[in-house]
Amino acid sequence: MKKFCLSIFLFLTSSISLAGVTATDPEAAKLHSIFDKHWERRLQQNPVRASYLGDRRFNQDWQDLTPSAYRQREGGDLEALKDLQSIDTELLSKTDKLNYQLFEQRFSDRVESAQFKAHLMPISHRGGIQTLDETGNRIRMREVSDYDDWLARLEKLDLPMSQTIQLMEQGRKEGLMPPAVLMQRVPAQIKRQLVTNPELSPFYKPFSDMPNSFSEADKSRLRAKAKQVIQQTVIPAYHRLNEYFTNTYLPASRTDIGTSTLPNGKAYYEHLVRRYTTTSMTPEEVHNLGLAEVARNKNEMRAVMKEVGFSGSLQEFFTHLRTDKKYYYDSPEALFDAYLAITKRIDPELVHLFGKLPRMPYGLKKIPDAVAPDTTTAYYTRPAADGSRAGYYYVNLYKPETRPKWEMEVLSVHEAVPGHHLQIALQQELEEMPNFRRYGGFTAFTEGWGLYSERLGYDLGMYKDPYSRFGQLTYDMWRAVRLVVDTGMHYKGWERQEAIDYFLQNAPKSELDITNEIDRYIGNPGQALAYKLGQLKLLELRKRATERLGDRFDIKAYHDEVLSYGSVPLSVLETIVDEWIAEQI
Repeated sequence: MKKFCLSIFLFLTSSISLAGVTATDPEAAKLHSIFDKHWERRLQQNPVRASYLGDRRFNQDWQDLTPSAYRQREGGDLEALKDLQSIDTELLSKTDKLNYQLFEQRFSDRVESAQFKAHLMPISHRGGIQTLDETGNRIRMREVSDYDDWLARLEKLDLPMSQTIQLMEQGRKEGLMPPAVLMQRVPAQIKRQLVTNPELSPFYKPFSDMPNSFSEADKSRLRAKAKQVIQQTVIPAYHRLNEYFTNTYLPASRTDIGTSTLPNGKAYYEHLVRRYTTTSMTPEEVHNLGLAEVARNKNEMRAVMKEVGFSGSLQEFFTHLRTDKKYYYDSPEALFDAYLAITKRIDPELVHLFGKLPRMPYGLKKIPDAVAPDTTTAYYTRPAADGSRAGYYYVNLYKPETRPKWEMEVLSVHEAVPGHHLQIALQQELEEMPNFRRYGGFTAFTEGWGLYSERLGYDLGMYKDPYSRFGQLTYDMWRAVRLVVDTGMHYKGWERQEAIDYFLQNAPKSELDITNEIDRYIGNPGQALAYKLGQLKLLELRKRATERLGDRFDIKAYHDEVLSYGSVPLSVLETIVDEWIAEQI
């Protein structure tokens, strides 16, 4: 599959530092040493994340998944909160007071989450150790040493495999099991790893296309070693997983789908709602807000339906959009090329809405075939912190006859620019920020910005076609529906089919997409709520700024201000915007 990097941005050739920010004030220096200490601790405890960020020190290691390691990580998080108590916040600058607040919130969330033992459900239908081969495609693989490190890591695959199976078994004993409807998708993912020829293994992919700068001797040595490791270590490890999963784990998976049915599940879901939305809203309040947003969106959809002259009900219009072949491409290749063309149209328009653009480029890739049938329409992966890998917008090319043309513009705006790539790349380039803020964040802001960006498509000259405008409304409706079905399934006792039917009744997305979305919400409870809550807050704050400033409102300055703090809780964002408004007056 072809790849590209968009030329509007300068390619970042210099290395991005992973070192902490140097502070000169004694109290600030003490605070930042705490940040650095626990950033380093968490990198050591998660070697794969370190590799993904571009830190190569732990390139040959996997994360320790033993019970003692989890206790150690939780103890470290408690220590981080204790360390903060030594800081006199009155002596800190305004910036460091915010750093303190966000660090405390982040680690408090971690400590609270730990009590619910979600780590005892380590496999998802959207990924886990059964799709570990994707790691080799996402970490830096540019030098011979990178390949040697990856092989050394693969030689140790027995360790995380055994530990993952042990976690699953402990979860089974404690009644912490994923729903069977999700786990039924996993055997096919495991089966892809059970090859007889190591060259057909997904783990061999990085070795089939090595850099041209490598000598033939190095290529030959690395490929021979890869085949040996895959044959002797990787494939046997996946046979063990397959045996345990098929014979023990899958039969024990629970028949219900809601988080509230798990041990302490109701409290867990309430925690997830607070954590993902960064609000104090209850599941019931979120549910009711969703119902109101669905009703509002329906009225806007009916207006567009009338504009295009469709005679019939909204449901009939949905059916028309799902089934008429003129709205779909015939092949994965044509679908990919159309996505590429859209992104190229968007890029030059960004200067009208933003004063600052990221240096780091982004590219377009297809979602890997192994997970494409079971995952969403698209997603984004952030750039490497060291500048060695661009950001990537991944699109799902599986069954192009289910991927309508009218959703492609809004999807691209969300995942690429001015959505996630612009936002996240800019955040990583805020070198004055401590690392936990540059490379972390809060879902309500991150995904709220993505959804807010969909509205910016109008300012960028997108959605000129009424069907594309309907696509934007469909995506807005999609996120409103999430508020209803996520809380419905996890808190109010809805069945899976009830959630699918509600989605089908209120949005024209394909049944395949809707089913995958519902299963995503089942497997990742609460996360999907963040999008709409974040978007509504961003829209509210922009409206406030526009009304108070009138002719003095500058959209580029406003966006630059909102993005200059990275990802923050919604209450913090409101304070930032209010202070900015006051400064303009």
